[in-house]
Amino acid sequence: LPIGISFFTLQAITYVVDVYRGEVKVQKNPLYLGMYIAMFPQLVAGPIVRYADIEHEIDHRRATLEGFAQGLRLFCVGLGKKVLLANTAGVLADSLLPREAAEIGFIGCFSGVAAYTFQIYFDFSGYSDMAIGLGKMMGFEYPRNFNYPYASKSATEFWRRWHMSLGGFFRDYVYIPLGGNRVSTPRFVANTMIVWGLTGIWHGAAWNFLLWGLYWGVLILLEKFLVMKVLDKLPRFVSHIWCVVLFFFGWLLFAVTGLSNVGEWFCAMFGAYGWLGTSTLWELQSWSYVSLVPVFIVGSLPWAPWLRKKIQAWAEGDPHRAIVAAPQKGNTAVPPCQVVCEGPVPAGRARAVTAVNVLADVALLAVFVLSCMSVVSSSYNPFIYFQF
Repeated sequence: LPIGISFFTLQAITYVVDVYRGEVKVQKNPLYLGMYIAMFPQLVAGPIVRYADIEHEIDHRRATLEGFAQGLRLFCVGLGKKVLLANTAGVLADSLLPREAAEIGFIGCFSGVAAYTFQIYFDFSGYSDMAIGLGKMMGFEYPRNFNYPYASKSATEFWRRWHMSLGGFFRDYVYIPLGGNRVSTPRFVANTMIVWGLTGIWHGAAWNFLLWGLYWGVLILLEKFLVMKVLDKLPRFVSHIWCVVLFFFGWLLFAVTGLSNVGEWFCAMFGAYGWLGTSTLWELQSWSYVSLVPVFIVGSLPWAPWLRKKIQAWAEGDPHRAIVAAPQKGNTAVPPCQVVCEGPVPAGRARAVTAVNVLADVALLAVFVLSCMSVVSSSYNPFIYFQF
């Protein structure tokens, strides 16, 4: 199939449906419409851009030096995620996931799924960052696609943060037309499972993808009717552990093909084949990645925006301001890669902010150079989301 067919098909659907609903005007220039559907930065792996998102920019686009610079910075962030983090985690994932659960035991299965968990996030969010950055360079503002999903504390919150453009598509073009939640409880349950079944099949015509979608549908329904009442009363770190377990086993369904293999890997997670199976710790190579785990964790949590906002609050004279680095709801714009002060700042603190921004740019330049060196020196540069 053509690369990106699922993305440009959904984009074309949004245009047709929105024109039918009268929410956007008909684009009479076929070249402009073709540009929208085949926009190369986000064509092959998203984010899914609705015509309404860029309708004004198609006719009145303004490419500025400031926008180009911000786009370039965001592109470097995404490139670093993809090349330096996703590829590194992918080496371990690709060495373990094709193997039998009985061969690698608990440590091998756990390490394989953990590596895949980081790989798929850095791979897909890195691509999205690069696509959004390229759009900014050319004067387009694409919607944010990831909002630190691994910081979530529930399945519901996870899907407000993960692949936000896909979730928004199924909400507005499938779930709400079916009646959404303004229906009877049985119909609400059916609507939810239809949406999540379609979400699974959208990723691939295989049973494990359908089960993956239904798995999330069941979890969200359980939270809706039972679990959220308990989670809201628990400390955040406890509910966060709950979410980590959910997406960890969710990626097991996503990464391991074949229902029998999934069952064996699931059993291995509970010690059915011992710690190492028939392998040795040296053969599994998991130990060599232990030092990288803190880097993966820091990269997947909102430490950078939190620090940026803390510096901004300090510069503006309000160091005790409550900081929300990654809001739970809303398709918020992609944050800038630099500290941006909104109020008056004393001269001394302004110079400090400028120094921080310069250091950030130097760091991004280093990430870009290292990423280019890695691409040139290695043939291992897969975008795993291309297959979905």
